[in-house]
Formats: sequence, structure tokens, C-alpha cells
Amino acid sequence: MSDSTKRSDEEIVENVRSNDQELYAVIIERYQSKLLRYAMSLIRDEHKAVDVVQESFIKAFVNLRSFDTRMKFSSWIYRIVHNEAMNSIVKHKHELPMPEDMDFDSGEDIVDDLSKEETRERVGICLARMPNLYSEPLALFFLEEKSYEEISDILRIPIGTVGTRISRAKSLMKKICQTTKR
Repeated sequence: MSDSTKRSDEEIVENVRSNDQELYAVIIERYQSKLLRYAMSLIRDEHKAVDVVQESFIKAFVNLRSFDTRMKFSSWIYRIVHNEAMNSIVKHKHELPMPEDMDFDSGEDIVDDLSKEETRERVGICLARMPNLYSEPLALFFLEEKSYEEISDILRIPIGTVGTRISRAKSLMKKICQTTKR
């Protein structure tokens, strides 16, 4: 598998489809943490996000033959995660979330780079207060480092709309973060 790290996603998919299904593990390794971060930005529940990503990998594997290798695999897999996350949100919309102040002490003392964690937490809070219409393209652009074209493919909206939403999301994010007190 050492040479597989140098191959493109599309080449690996071709090999998985033709004769080496074990190579799918390389795809999972490449995308698992990125897709989990993306799913978390949509669902805001770690356990459900893990389920969404796992289900997405299974669906992608089952439907691998329908993937057009002339396209970008990353956009295709992100679209699957997007669809699964939206389905999960609809499915679980009547569930009551556990209150955030209901915390159980794990006995661990984690004081590892507190400022980064606080920043990440504050950004997460601000993103959570934004409608998905704006938080999703913003998270894809800044957290997942996707291009406007890739975001357009994932969300199935015109590139111009991606730019508009990201621009509006930046303004909204600034307002939300300025008014959000800790």
C-alpha cells in the first residue's frame, strides 16, 4: 500500500472497482477526519456525526461503480456526507439535546493549548448560531479548505451563489462572534 499514498483518489477508486477492494481503506484513512469535522459542523452532535460518516463510507463503497472517475472524488464523498447529515437532521429533529452544562468529570486534567481550544470553541459556537445556509459553505471553505468549485459541486449550487453565501456568512459570523459573550 505504500505506493497507494502517491496515487490520486480517482486512481484508487478504479483499482478498488476492478480488483483490490482492500485499497478502500486508503480512501477511508484520507477522508475520515475531514468528513467527521464536516459532519460535526452540520449536525453538532459527535455521535451522530460519526454515524453519518460511517454510513457515508458504506454508501460510497456500495455505489462506487456509479462514481465518474473524471470528476473529483472528494466532491462526491462530501456530497454523500452532506446528504446523510441532512437526513440525520430531519430524522432526529424532535430529539431533545442533552444540556451543555450537564458535564461529567472524566478525571482527566486537559490543559493542552487552551487558547486554541477556546478559539475553536468560540468559532464552533458562532457557526452553530448561523443558519446552515451560511455556516455550511463557510465551514467547507475555511475548515475543509475546499475551493468555490468544490463547494458548488458538494452543495449543488452555482459558484456565484457560493461566493455570495460565503461573503454573507463572513459578515454574519463577525456580528455573531462580536455579540457572543463567554
